[in-house]
Amino acid sequence: MLSLEAATRALERAGQAHVLRFWPELGAEQRDRLLLELSQVDLGGLRAHCEGAAQAAAAPPRSVDRRLEPVPPDSIGSTKTSDGRTLAGWREEGQLQISKNRVGVLLLAGGQGTRLGVQYPKGMYDVGLPSGKSLYQIQAERIQKVQEMSDRKNGSKCTIPWYIMTSEFTLAPTEKFFRENNFFGLESSNVVMFEQRMIPAVTFDGKIILQSKGKMAMAPDGNGGLYQALVDNKVLEDMKKRGVEYLHVYCVDNILVKVADPVFIGFCVSKGTDCGAKVVEKAYPAEPVGVVCRVQGVSQVVEYSEILPETAELRGPGGELVFRAGNICNHFFTRAFLQEVAEKYKDQLKQHVAIKKVPFVDSCGNQVTPTKPNGIKMEKFVFDVFPFSRMFVVFEVVREEEFSPLKNADGAAKDTPTTARNSLLAQHCHWATAAGTTLLDAGGKALQSPVSSPAQFEISPLVSYFGEGLEEILKERTLPTPFILDEKTAKDLQTRIPPQ
Repeated sequence: MLSLEAATRALERAGQAHVLRFWPELGAEQRDRLLLELSQVDLGGLRAHCEGAAQAAAAPPRSVDRRLEPVPPDSIGSTKTSDGRTLAGWREEGQLQISKNRVGVLLLAGGQGTRLGVQYPKGMYDVGLPSGKSLYQIQAERIQKVQEMSDRKNGSKCTIPWYIMTSEFTLAPTEKFFRENNFFGLESSNVVMFEQRMIPAVTFDGKIILQSKGKMAMAPDGNGGLYQALVDNKVLEDMKKRGVEYLHVYCVDNILVKVADPVFIGFCVSKGTDCGAKVVEKAYPAEPVGVVCRVQGVSQVVEYSEILPETAELRGPGGELVFRAGNICNHFFTRAFLQEVAEKYKDQLKQHVAIKKVPFVDSCGNQVTPTKPNGIKMEKFVFDVFPFSRMFVVFEVVREEEFSPLKNADGAAKDTPTTARNSLLAQHCHWATAAGTTLLDAGGKALQSPVSSPAQFEISPLVSYFGEGLEEILKERTLPTPFILDEKTAKDLQTRIPPQ
């Protein structure tokens, strides 16, 4: 651990000596904790971090409109426009790679559910499904199912390791949650949790904010902190040891995410890409999502705030938006590309500014809860490595099938537990009716529109990954709602002959 003398010298060099202002008032345990916190900060780069944050917050937003170009058609794949044979080919390629233990999944789970009104990790959240499953459980079961599908297809016994990037806030509760739930049926040795770095929040004049007399106000360094965390925790070495060559990287809050999607993986492998992004078509020109595009020929994500309205509204000859590829934080990387980023490019990633209300102690030691933004939290984003790709591709999917994020508490306009729950139930009702099932309401009457007003009909990922295999279970059946189609229920139905 850092000594007081070393900490004092480093903070003075960085212009942050005030961090130790209350040292004489701290007890022995508080002093140890503060020195430990300081030892985990890059003190050599502290001055640059603090000054850079203040400068970035004061800088005008960049405008890139004149340099924007859409992603060229030969770099785009799509589930919307590709024929069945093409999709089947990509799926088979993806399942082949999975069956050879070459595929891992990497979950970005460093955020708490603060905007949801809870203080625990988002992945533990229950959106109110009939089964009561959390986001973590849904994703774990999808991993199990895609392993099973790939094994059945290729006569193998494969493993998809699950790498989970947490933060100081989420590591301990996530570990505890997984242990209490027996890792949701996965082998604990194949679930690798690691922690991203924390960095200090600073004032608008570049001074570290003290959360209390003996603690700096710290925040995760954004999901782009992944690349440093891979190095810090020797995760790349673990991937290499396991033979993992391809990674599916995604954010925890998307309830519809197709974890280790064989079609996406197969498309990227067949294109020989080192980096790929799933996208959905923007719902409307001003939708507040980043756009995957090119700037002077370089692939990247441009934030919606950096695009003028007239540019966002540009349309092609068919009436489609020119800049329509909405980023959903769902990516493909080769391990070799991640290794290259870690070795060469991680320190070149752009820093993004987040202006926040950060509780602090003032110079007299009084605790203050600000009523307006008073601090800067700097973040890196996972997609900021796109410009370093030698062969970047985009894969367009249907929003209703693959993207419904959970960000806000119920009562907000969108991205709430209710919208996430309804998206999943609507998908399951669609699968059930497509398989030939009639769903009944509580009064025993056939539901006329179980998809548009989703019925309480839930299908376990252990039964079906993406709607496959349901016809042999559900065809010509009439089922009440609420109803949970889990593995046991599916087996029971298969032993019963549907009434004629």
